[in-house]
Formats: sequence, C-alpha cells, structure tokens
Amino acid sequence: MYVQIKNLHYQYQNSSKPTIKDFSLNIDQGETVTILGESGSGKSTILRIIAGLETPKSGSISIDGKIVVDERHFVTPENRGIGMVFQDYALFPHMTVAKNIIYGLRKMNRKQKADRLDEMLELVNLTDFKYRYPYELSGGQQQRVALARALAPSPSLLVFDEPFSNLDANLQVKIRDDIYTILKKTGVTSIFVTHDQADARVLADRIVFIENGMINRVGPPEEVLGCASLLMWANSN
Repeated sequence: MYVQIKNLHYQYQNSSKPTIKDFSLNIDQGETVTILGESGSGKSTILRIIAGLETPKSGSISIDGKIVVDERHFVTPENRGIGMVFQDYALFPHMTVAKNIIYGLRKMNRKQKADRLDEMLELVNLTDFKYRYPYELSGGQQQRVALARALAPSPSLLVFDEPFSNLDANLQVKIRDDIYTILKKTGVTSIFVTHDQADARVLADRIVFIENGMINRVGPPEEVLGCASLLMWANSN
C-alpha cells in the first residue's frame, strides 16, 4: 500500500471526547479517495493529521514506505512531500500566477523552474494567464492555479479540503470535472475531504464515509452512497 494509516486517535485540547477514533485506511498509488461526512465528523482533522498540521494522540501514517508519524517519529509538514489545496485557494495576492506556481520550487534552477511552470500552466489550461494576479482571475481560475502550485513540486500525495465550496454551482461542476481529468492524467495519489455527495461520486475511486470520527463504510461510490446511514444523513439535510 502506498499510504498506510493505522489506528489514528485524536482529541482536541478543550474537547471532552475524541474527534478521531481508531481511524485506519490503506490507499493505493494513484488512487483518489474521498473522505465524506457532515460538519464536525472529523474529516478535516484527518486531513490535518496527514499533512502534519496536527499530531495524533496515537496511531501511525506512512507514505511510500516512509513513516511520517508514529509514537517515535514526526516528520514536519514541509518535509512530508504533501501538496495541499484549500477551499480559499490560499494564493499570494501580491504574486502573479507564475510566481505563485513556482513558489515551492526552491530546489530547482531557473531553467527547471521555467520548464515546470510551462508544464503546469498547460496542464491547468492557464498558459495565457501567466502574468495575471489572483484578483484578475475568476474563482475557477484561482482554484486551477492553486492546483498547479500544489502539483508543481511533484508531491507524493495531494490533499484537498472542501476545494469547491467557494464556487457557484455551475462552476463547481466544471472545475470538479477539470480536476478529475488532471488527477487521472498526472496519476498523483490524492485525498479529498468533502460533505458533498456529488463531489464524492465524481472524483472518488473509493469513498470513506465517517461519522463521529469513526469509519462507517468504505468502498466504491456506487456501494457507499447507497448505504442506509448515509441515505438517512442525506435526507436530513
């Protein structure tokens, strides 16, 4: 398995009960997994633990055979080789599209950076927007820049935290389809966190449905989205 998550437990400091309880998951290389659940179910906390932004009380995570956290190891976020795409894009407003994308390519020389930039711009179909600033872009274009920036350093794993929630419905569908195509083209292993079943259905090879910090069900979209507890949750919203 490319990503191995074993027996994660996590509790916020001021909380009376655990947010994550005995969470275990294996992910194949190149697979796209969606963690689906309602607000407060713990799905974003799992993503933060994987990225190294939170430290679990117990459990372990390894990526490509390298332990990034367990009872004896903790690899810092910048050394985990994980690309992150946030719902608010997190672009630098004072930087052009080009500078945003090459920001994390510190180990490359100028020629390598230029080549990688051109490759990423072509991948996300923004070649003509190289010198634009974020405020000159639509929400969908900003999201594609954020994706290009995350992909540029060739991450071992790409994680998305509710990446479409700031987009209107029509644009959400278009960007979701675009990102699905890009992920399959690059073959990068990825994890999406979402509360939107439509996102999960389109993007996921497998869905992990969680409730109260625990896995309720794992499987292909057509199987998980038909389970009784998820249908009950969907009907209550």
